[in-house]
Order: sequence, then structure tokens, then C-alpha cells
Amino acid sequence: MSKKSNYIVGLDIGTTKICCIIGETKDIGETKDNEKIDIIGIGQYPSRGLRKGVVVNIDSTVESIKNAVEEAELMAGCEIDSVYVGIAGGHINSLNSHGIIAVKGTEIEQKDVDRVIEAAKAIAIPLDREVIHVLPQEYIVDNQDGIKNPLGMDGVRLEAKVHIVTAAVTSAQNIVKCVNKAGLTVSDIVLEQLASSESVLSPDERELGVAMIDIGGGTSDLAIFYQGAIKHTAVLTIAGAQMTNDIAIGLRTPNAEAEKIKHSFGCAYSPLIEEGDNIETPSVGGREPRTVPRQILSEIIEARTREMFELLDHEINESGYREIITSGLVLTGGAASMYGMADLAEDVFQSPVRVGTPIDLGGLVDVVNNPMYATCTGLIQYGFKRNKIGLVRELQGRNLFDKIFSRMKDWADEFF
Repeated sequence: MSKKSNYIVGLDIGTTKICCIIGETKDIGETKDNEKIDIIGIGQYPSRGLRKGVVVNIDSTVESIKNAVEEAELMAGCEIDSVYVGIAGGHINSLNSHGIIAVKGTEIEQKDVDRVIEAAKAIAIPLDREVIHVLPQEYIVDNQDGIKNPLGMDGVRLEAKVHIVTAAVTSAQNIVKCVNKAGLTVSDIVLEQLASSESVLSPDERELGVAMIDIGGGTSDLAIFYQGAIKHTAVLTIAGAQMTNDIAIGLRTPNAEAEKIKHSFGCAYSPLIEEGDNIETPSVGGREPRTVPRQILSEIIEARTREMFELLDHEINESGYREIITSGLVLTGGAASMYGMADLAEDVFQSPVRVGTPIDLGGLVDVVNNPMYATCTGLIQYGFKRNKIGLVRELQGRNLFDKIFSRMKDWADEFF
């Protein structure tokens, strides 16, 4: 198998499935702004070591990661050694912060931007938590707000508004440990809703104001964007696994069968079900299968989904950003593709709703054109953007070195 540096790999360690997707880019030096990533390998395996987004069994998680990665490597015909990993769970917290510095020169340089970000990060965080993201929202130069990039501007005072995401140290360490035990290194840990947003949101939605809800197996993740920046994030531990559990109890069927019934016949909005539509449900303990109205299944799913949406609606109201969500909501994640999910969301949130699938990708697009792959493809796009920023910084540094070298050469020519 070949090994190349232009592979970017996303690893979504979820509660119900572990997904690995390999993306290939052209040589970074030839990168253009409109370049697309080609998806060349996909691997998926049931997840047996997580509960509500948190690792509860390391050995089972490592085994599932190995199987998913092996499948993706075989499809892509390459070996991978590093991955971008998603993180979620009820332990994720976020807050907005503000930093102010005096600019040392007349012109704002990268070191000034780095200093103001550090000043915004200087908040009291408990010892059992660590910062996983500091996301700039806007910069303010001498009371002029709404600046996206202050580099090169003249000013004496620089302020930054940032969104800080923290996670429990042990939960983050356990995810890294599982990936390392599977023989891989972690390029970065990425908040799952941040990754999903890279994959399913358009620039116009981010600018106008949008709420994205990623409904996974163990958690439902909320992210609110406005003027191109992330304003609020939250994690709710009600998601697809709770729906499956409710079906298993309500229809008295095993959990594995309840999951199959949910995927095949599930509907989140009962008014969409036609009268007289019946389904066959397997029973527990070898009893005969029973025929039940599909309406009952829909009512079970709708009750849990409505509760989840109402809690998320409350979270949006509490965040204070309700009025800025002018372009509506985007649902993504595995459970978002269920029939009637968008209809129920429109009923609860009283806003336009669409189901988001991965965009701006090449290669095996048909295979990943599903909300369940939003986080994994988003991890690749996040990694691709990070690599481009790293390249720009490197070139800027190289240009500075070249300038100094040529200046020294001129001095040498003058004296000798």
C-alpha cells in the first residue's frame, strides 16, 4: 500500500458507529481556493465502546476503530498514519470571551493577533478541563468592530471576541488513547458540530445566521453561526439511541430489531402516516412476530424527538441568539434523514428547516451523500483548511527570512 502526505483522514468515533473517511488533495503548493477534496475511501463499523459520546470501554473502541480504518484503507489502496478526530458528549462546555491588547508597532502583525487571542483565552478553567478550541468571532481595531482579519491594519488597540470550547481532560485523553492504541496519531481533536458545519453549511447561511443541529446516536449537537462566525454551541444527550430504546420498550422487541424498524419504517411526524399502514415487529424470546399499526411506531418516535427539539429550542432562546437565525435551521447526522424529521422541526422551531448533506466534495460523492457522513467529511474539510492556513503562515515566515537574508547580502556587498 502507498503512503502519501496529501491524504487527509477523518475519524468519527460515534455512539452507534465508527466511521473513517479518507480524502485526497493535490500537492499543497498548487492549492487553489476553489479546489475540492476527492473522497477515495470509506470504512464503517458498529461502535461498541461508547455511551452518549464518551468512551466507556477502551478495548471495544480500539477494535472498532481498527476495523473501520482497515476497511477505508482497503478501499483507498493506501496506508494512513494520522487522523482528525471528532469529540462530543455531555462534558463539552463553551463560553464567549473577550481580549484586549496594545499594538506594539503602527501596523497589526500576526504576533499581535496571536497575543490578543492569548489574552482572550486567559480565563479561569477548572483543572479537570482543557481548551480544545478558541474560535475568533470578530476583531475590533480602535473601536471599529466587525473586522474579520485585522492583519496589515493600522491601530493602537486591538480587541478580539472569541468562542472557547472546553472538554473534560479524561474524556479527551481516552479518545486519543483509543486512536493511538489502534496504531494512529491524532492530528487534532475537533468539536463534532464544528466539523459537521464545515461539511453542510453554505457561506451565505453562516453570514445571515443559522442554527445547525447534528443528531447522532448518543448526542444532539447545536451550533449557531452569524456573520461567518460561531456564536454558541451546546450538546444534548438525547439522540437516536434514545429513540431506538423507546421503540424497543413500546413495541416489546429486541434493541437490534428496534434499530432496523426505525431505519426502515420510522417517521418522526405522525400526521404523515396513512391510515391502515401496518408493520411486522419481531417479539422477544422466540414468540411469534406481531403486526402493529405504523402510526404507533411514529407516535413513539415523535414523542421523543419532539422532547429533544423542545429542549434545543429552549437552548436557542436561552443563548440570546434567537433573532439572528434568519436563514433557519439545518438538520444533519444519522437520525436527520428519517422521514418527517424536517416537518416536525418546522412545527417545533417555527422556522424554515432543511436536511444538510455533505457539499463541495469530489470522488465517491454518491456514497457520502447522506447526513450520517456530515461529521466525518467535515473533519476532512477542517483538516484541509488548517493545512492551507499552515502553508500561508510558513510562506509568510519564509518571505520574512528571504527579506532579512537579502538585506544582509546587500550589507555584505557594501562592505566587501
